[in-house]
Amino acid sequence: MNALEITDIARWQFGIITVYHFLFVPLTIGLSAIVALMQTIWLKTKNDDWLRLTKFIGKLFLINIAMGVVTGIVQEFQFGMNWSTYSRFVGDIFGAPLAVEALLAFFLESTFIGLWIFGWDRVPRKIHVTFIWLVHIGTLASSWFILAANSWMQHPVGYRFNEERGRAELTDFWAVMFNKVQLGTFPHVIAASYMTAAVFLVAVCGFLYGKRATEAASLREAESVTVNGRDRDMYARGIRLGAVIAVVGFLGVAISGDVQGKIMTDVQPMKMAAAEALWDTSDSCAPFSIFTIGTPDGSAKRWSLEVPCVLSFLATGDPQAKVQGINDLQAQYEQQFGPGNYKPIIPVTYWSFRWMMGLGVAGVAGAVLLAWMTRKRRTPTWPWYNWIVVLAPLWALLGNGVGWVFTEMGRQPWVVFGLMQTADAASPNVSTTEAWISITALALLYAVLAVIEVGLLLRFIRKGADAYVEPPDLTWKDIKSDDDQPLTFAY
Repeated sequence: MNALEITDIARWQFGIITVYHFLFVPLTIGLSAIVALMQTIWLKTKNDDWLRLTKFIGKLFLINIAMGVVTGIVQEFQFGMNWSTYSRFVGDIFGAPLAVEALLAFFLESTFIGLWIFGWDRVPRKIHVTFIWLVHIGTLASSWFILAANSWMQHPVGYRFNEERGRAELTDFWAVMFNKVQLGTFPHVIAASYMTAAVFLVAVCGFLYGKRATEAASLREAESVTVNGRDRDMYARGIRLGAVIAVVGFLGVAISGDVQGKIMTDVQPMKMAAAEALWDTSDSCAPFSIFTIGTPDGSAKRWSLEVPCVLSFLATGDPQAKVQGINDLQAQYEQQFGPGNYKPIIPVTYWSFRWMMGLGVAGVAGAVLLAWMTRKRRTPTWPWYNWIVVLAPLWALLGNGVGWVFTEMGRQPWVVFGLMQTADAASPNVSTTEAWISITALALLYAVLAVIEVGLLLRFIRKGADAYVEPPDLTWKDIKSDDDQPLTFAY
């Protein structure tokens, strides 16, 4: 097996780990905000339902963040395992943002998540809710620094190339932090995270709402019907809140995605051309195809359903603007960078771009439909209600993953655009056997983790929210220092 094939194994491994890890990232970011919001609403309204929902969704959040941390650590190890040449090249650039992310953002998250878990009966309520808001702020900060590193790969700025050492060296930290790609990517990822977590909230509460409705309909004892009716009201509140956040998040995704597309056209025109499989330059009014049947390599289309001028607007903001095609850009890059193939895999970029948008829309549509079916305490009777409950969060999660596939695959063959190609970035001394052992072991490990994650989530979701227990309304005068008093795990 030649070096290129070993690089392909390393790429598959990194892709699997990255997409798998990113299943947990949007839920962690979004659920931290939703849990903090629900606890804040409880403090303002004193409504028992919001506290029950806070603790219930908080359990699911803790399961998710634990799995996200485990998979995230393994992802960072990839740089030294299979991509040592790349690590040596970008180490001076990545060192600063990733170090700050670990020392500041991750420290903030881990510290205050512990205080939130153990502090329910130990600190005043207003202080306690501050803990979970600080956790959310930590997730935002962590996202900022990690996305800054990735945005540098898309659009290198604030560096100089040291020819003697063969590596990029940081010259302007703030240029890296406020890279224009970063300014478009960060709000897009965060809005998508809010949207995804909100769809997840609607699905969980929608499942329990339908379950409680069925139970209440089958019971005849007035007391039991009353108890299940209260639960239905509580889950209905969760559905409504989730649906509103999902719609607002979707609007944020659409607006930030439009901005991001124009930035992408400016810094990586080949990615935009590949997203449409636009081979020849369109001098004006470039169309956007909703669906295309073409050759397997994407080099020619046989039939396409197109909307006129939309690609020009997405790329530049002007529906009559010129959009460069793949062939012209290939010739331009050959003159700029030398002979080579600078085209990404066109079918992957074309379809991942559409699946990203389609799955996101489907997830939000499912959440809104669930909210509509349960309006005014109605009992859902549609036979495909449960299918929407299951599929809506999966659509949203997969939409996030496919979005990252598009982002990374559309940049190929560059690992750092314009500076280093992926074929030159792999570790030189990794053997074929080592590469296969690594990818096989990690795939099996992640399969086991998936079973554990799904099993834990389903177990706690089926159980539903715990009964209401009034937490003590403490003041600072009520807090006593007792070193021998054990910590209490609230979950």
